[in-house]
Amino acid sequence: MIAALAQFTVLGLLLIAFASLLAHAADRISDATGIGRVWIGTILLAGATSLPELATDIAAVRIGAADLAAGDLFGSSMANMLIFALVGLFVGKLTPPGRSAEVVALAALAMLLNAGAALFVMLRPGWALSGVAPQSLLLASVYCGGMYALYRSGVRSTAIAAEATSTDHRTRLWPALTQFSLAAGALLLLGKPFAESAAHVAELSGWGLTFVGTLLVGLSTSLPELVTSITAFRMGASGLAVGNLFGSNAVNMVVFLAMDLADRKAPIFAQLDPNHSATGLFAVMLMAIAAAVAVAPASRRATLGRWLIVAIYLLGVMLLQRGGAAH
Repeated sequence: MIAALAQFTVLGLLLIAFASLLAHAADRISDATGIGRVWIGTILLAGATSLPELATDIAAVRIGAADLAAGDLFGSSMANMLIFALVGLFVGKLTPPGRSAEVVALAALAMLLNAGAALFVMLRPGWALSGVAPQSLLLASVYCGGMYALYRSGVRSTAIAAEATSTDHRTRLWPALTQFSLAAGALLLLGKPFAESAAHVAELSGWGLTFVGTLLVGLSTSLPELVTSITAFRMGASGLAVGNLFGSNAVNMVVFLAMDLADRKAPIFAQLDPNHSATGLFAVMLMAIAAAVAVAPASRRATLGRWLIVAIYLLGVMLLQRGGAAH
């Protein structure tokens, strides 16, 4: 057990190191291109910091641990909102200036996707198209459509700024992209051994795949979001952090399609423990509160909202354990 936990911890520390590199590279890319930090966080950084979920969950499905994978996805959505609250309480207010409407729209998309996935887990549809659940295709389509709509309403206006960037800034783009790509690739490669070590911990502890996936793996694969959020705040780029957290919750739901494609023996939603639906709904609740906090992050109500996020997260974990998901 000690050796398994040690391996799990070492892999987690490596995730932290590469996540820090990602945040710095993403900020340099935003500076070089003139694209706003909220959108770099939403599109580029969120995709990269979700690579551990992608690699971990595909590996988990292939070793017959689908519940570990689903617990990771919903657990990561919960953990990202816990990060949003804790950073706001103990590090500093995540306040993307003039971007509250974009943040709320992004949060709405993330909530829609998580609620949809939770509903599909509860209904457990058993039919498929060539071994792939139509529901996972629907989630991916909604994500793409939603991101395109958000792009049309927000990112296009930043293109003017991109045209005005200096030649000096543009010369910094390629080194930043190189650093970003290397760090993202490292996170992707860490996914499989991380999934295997998590499954080993679940087996030795007797806690069960659903509970371990939601608590242990969900928190651990959210380490990149935690590190990038703190790093981004210290760089004065809180918009990067907010876009990353909500964007990761949205893109995580697309991973269900990747899981379906990785193992076509049965539709992914028909394989899962129904307890995951409760975890998904808890994630939606947390995102709703976080979106409200993001509108007025400096108010007293926002502080109460952050503490409420912490309390609901702990309540969700406790109910998941007591509800028998660990067995």
